[in-house]
Amino acid sequence: MTKTVLLGGMALTLAGIVAAAPSPLSAAPAPQVAIDNDDIGGVVRNPSGQPEAGVWVIAETRDLAVRYVKIVVTDDQGRFVVPDLPQANYQVWARGYGLVDSDKTTSTPGKIVNIAAKPAPDEAAAARYYPAIYWYSMMKIPGKELFGGSDPNIPARLTQQGYLNSIKSNGCVGCHQLGQLATRTIPAKFLQEQNGSHPDAWLRRIQSGQGGMPMIQVGAGDLGGAAFKYLGDWTQRVAKGEIPKNKPGRPEGIERNIVVTLRDWMNEKQYLHDLVASDRRYPTVNANGPLYGSPEYSSNNMPILDPVKNTATVFPMPVRDKDTPYALGPGHVAGDKALLPSAYWDDEMIWDTKINNHNSMIGRDGRVWLAATFRKPDNPAFCKAGSDHPSAKVFPIPRNVRSITVFDPKTKDYKFVDTCFGTHHLNFGYDANETVWASGGGQVLGWLNTKMYDQTGDAVKSQGWTPFILDTNGNGKRDAGWVEPNQPVDPTKDKRVVAGFYAVMPNPVDGSIWGSFRGNPGYVVRVAPGSNPSETALTEIYNVPAPGFGIRGADIDSKGVVWASLASGHLGEFDRRKCKGPLNGPKATGDQCPEGWTLHQYPGPGFEGIGPNSAEASYYSWVDQHNTFGLGDDVPMSTGNLNDGIIAYSGGKMVMLRVPYPLGWYGKGFDGRIDDPNGGWKGRGLWMANGDRTPWLIEGGKGTKPLAAHFQLRPDPLAK
Repeated sequence: MTKTVLLGGMALTLAGIVAAAPSPLSAAPAPQVAIDNDDIGGVVRNPSGQPEAGVWVIAETRDLAVRYVKIVVTDDQGRFVVPDLPQANYQVWARGYGLVDSDKTTSTPGKIVNIAAKPAPDEAAAARYYPAIYWYSMMKIPGKELFGGSDPNIPARLTQQGYLNSIKSNGCVGCHQLGQLATRTIPAKFLQEQNGSHPDAWLRRIQSGQGGMPMIQVGAGDLGGAAFKYLGDWTQRVAKGEIPKNKPGRPEGIERNIVVTLRDWMNEKQYLHDLVASDRRYPTVNANGPLYGSPEYSSNNMPILDPVKNTATVFPMPVRDKDTPYALGPGHVAGDKALLPSAYWDDEMIWDTKINNHNSMIGRDGRVWLAATFRKPDNPAFCKAGSDHPSAKVFPIPRNVRSITVFDPKTKDYKFVDTCFGTHHLNFGYDANETVWASGGGQVLGWLNTKMYDQTGDAVKSQGWTPFILDTNGNGKRDAGWVEPNQPVDPTKDKRVVAGFYAVMPNPVDGSIWGSFRGNPGYVVRVAPGSNPSETALTEIYNVPAPGFGIRGADIDSKGVVWASLASGHLGEFDRRKCKGPLNGPKATGDQCPEGWTLHQYPGPGFEGIGPNSAEASYYSWVDQHNTFGLGDDVPMSTGNLNDGIIAYSGGKMVMLRVPYPLGWYGKGFDGRIDDPNGGWKGRGLWMANGDRTPWLIEGGKGTKPLAAHFQLRPDPLAK
């Protein structure tokens, strides 16, 4: 490759001498920056001529078939290298805390770009670039003394912990980021309609569009309207000029080695929930291959992104039955029409799915297995009472709103696997049958023997499910005649519990299947299948201890330790090996092992007046079992939904993988892949979808498409 070196304001090239634009700030020779002909490099300096360390340099082009953005961080001398850029014209600029955006320079790969940083003229201008958590944490939280019936405006049934759970991961921030510019301000239309009242404008706002139905259920139902006063007070204070008291620090240490590449796909009206890049057990599967998106309630089209060709296409996912209804309206977390007109799309029905593909997984042969719908909710006869199916004999299932489908990228074949149990997230087990385990079954845990299904095509025989039964009589086995969930524990019998999985996690150590049960405080669930799971599976549950609460997404490491996102602002760690007491018997109903839990507080400021906390409201956690990113094996990572990125827990410290542009990054499903085991940092990386249900609330506004992010870790900030 042609080598270019910046030296004293001149670019010296092996192929010739190219004049570099002299920096007006250069009081002394610039540090050396070596680049290849597919890189852009340079130095960022402030008006005094001093280097700006730990600021982002952004290179963006719209010349390709997809929008393409690459972001790096300057080193301690203000130097940067944006590596491996496709040939195109790029806008290049710097962004950093304490600054406002620099002027943009148009350049092409192989050139040096020196950037003049612009200090923020005041604190308010600087705060515009802060992550959402710094703004959202400004909101006031009603004190504990106001709950329990003391304040007539707060439902007596509600606790402060329940309130926080609902305004964070298991409510408001479960679908959207809160705190970015679009949500810390109110659309003028709504303020005008409500005569300038911010609380009333919030009540109006959350009834907008097809998301209005689930939002009003949280705001007026779960919270009983109590939050409108505090949301309104928050945005009114922001409107009057109040800014965060806390300031974010710039990236330091290993955080300066992170490279983020963004590409857009899908369309400006419909969102993505998840993406999948590889088989999490064998992360070299689908190396350099396409990414597959899950559009959930928004669309029937599966978006496909080719990161090598930089192209985006869609595969229209079909239904099996012509009378398949829309997966919208009652029974779903999305409406079949706008509850009230949106400030962006009026009353247009922008979500139109029948498929409702929430999540997908890639198997070791490269096929994509989807949690998806293709028929009416009423289950076939083999699922119901009176069937001779082994699982139906134990626990019949009358209906389900989502099953399994299989997509073969090579042939474009799309198969329907009719399951009795519902699906939400899927995960492959570590057994010889290549079993797919599914969350979303409600009262049961379901599975599909994919080896049998591939050999026979018989979905009926290949599937099974089990209810969740605690061994409360302590005899070490499952017995018929259990106590039902609404009945007290009987020490002579087992007990059935409702422990429907949200996350699903096959344990590579012992074959047990773990799940998270969303609730307040919620718990993790362990199911030991036994020799005949429909009849032998035994369940254990472990409640999240205080000060933790509000479990949502979770994953498991190669040692069998579970890592979970908590609405309390913690990464929860549960290690069953630390348990001291009996794990079965009449007292083993959730509180038998608090010693198994360790809570790690997420970074970022917390709400005032409620003790030490982080306002972070992480949606999901994932464990990098195979060092796909570069921090090592078994590194737990969480979506930093208010921190604009991913939070990794490595070496006892939180490492922030931040997306500084466009502001408002809100990730959901993410995955790791090794494209080249011998390719160093370039052969590894994480992939994440921007999963906010409203892509137009991100920086750039209406017209912005969902984005896929690729996170990579260089050995140093100047590695090419």
